[in-house]
Amino acid sequence: MEFDVKDISLSEIGELRIQWAGQDMPVLRSIRERFSRELPFKGLKIGACLHVTTETANLLLTLKEGGADIYLCASNPLSTQDDVAAALVKNHSISVFAIKGENKEQYYEHLRKVINSGADILIDDGADLISTLHKEFPERAEKIIGAMEETTTGVIRLRAMASQNQLKFPVIAVNDALTKHMFDNRYGTGQSTLDAIMRATNRLIAGSNVVVAGYGWCGKGVAQRARGLGAIVYVCEVDPIKALEARMDGFNVLPMQEASKIGDIFITVTGNTSVIRREHFEAMKDGAIISNSGHFNVEIDVNTLNELAINVREIRPLVEEYTLKDGKRLYLLAQGRLVNLACAEGHPASVMDMSFANQALCAEYLTKNKIQVGVHPVPISIDKSVAEMKLATMGVKIDALSEEQIKYLSSWELGT
Repeated sequence: MEFDVKDISLSEIGELRIQWAGQDMPVLRSIRERFSRELPFKGLKIGACLHVTTETANLLLTLKEGGADIYLCASNPLSTQDDVAAALVKNHSISVFAIKGENKEQYYEHLRKVINSGADILIDDGADLISTLHKEFPERAEKIIGAMEETTTGVIRLRAMASQNQLKFPVIAVNDALTKHMFDNRYGTGQSTLDAIMRATNRLIAGSNVVVAGYGWCGKGVAQRARGLGAIVYVCEVDPIKALEARMDGFNVLPMQEASKIGDIFITVTGNTSVIRREHFEAMKDGAIISNSGHFNVEIDVNTLNELAINVREIRPLVEEYTLKDGKRLYLLAQGRLVNLACAEGHPASVMDMSFANQALCAEYLTKNKIQVGVHPVPISIDKSVAEMKLATMGVKIDALSEEQIKYLSSWELGT
């Protein structure tokens, strides 16, 4: 079995952590039990480009239990948990190509390893796997039954491919499932981002000016968690509707140029490029902490920060101190990459339970249904079933519509 991990001897530690996360993923566990009986992926290969975490491991074990042969690479050079990668290889015979801290060349070589496995179904997080296949191995696209995309950034890229008639197989936008983005993006990103900043810096959040760039589902979660920890939160937005929502939610809203002057901690979650750039660095006060929770490392203009600095040193693990010409010090976390996965462990397992339940059920859906080329929403039946299963595991019961109510909602005759 081919693999490339940092240290296979870490497998015992990784296995214990995978089991710990699995205890908080009851929905996925119930799907795994059914898959073990029905074997929906028997004879199929699944290639995945995901953050190599304990939660991802539980998804892959679910797919493997369903009969799949699994190949995995990392979707970010800093998001791999090396002990988990080792455990998947040694204990579960899953081919893993992922090392925390891998360089760009290694990252793309690992993507190619997964592509060359001859996978029938792809699971992507950021669309690097799918885009690389289209650019470098277009002949392999004919074999692909379909794919799933996990994150907002990836869905945006894939819709751009589809609009330009470049996409060659169907993709299900798992990110857009209500049981994914309303919970994973908001509560998962919110908690894990603040967790990562505190682990990396040991700074007090209470009383700090925290600037959140972007007020999508991830930004909402980050802003809410920061406020809950006692921060004074400022939101920067380009969308007037989202900016209005942030204001109505009780947050300060202002342009980044103004926020730069007062922020103690900056967090980007926009999915766009150069959100924090030269004029912002120059306006920041001494000691400002800069971090990113968007998928790619483009939201903070790190190249320009390097140009402005007269000295750079790593003062704590994954905390780089940039000293500018005027003596001001700015602190960049995780090289501008996903801070919640680089400096912490990513989202808690209980929220990823829903996201990865969607992934597992959508993979099964692809094997049973032939859908057209394009980017498709998660079937509402899957979305609702995940919510129902999650509620059941939480011991929560809800009402059901009566026949009279069903009839009323489907009629037009009755009025005042």
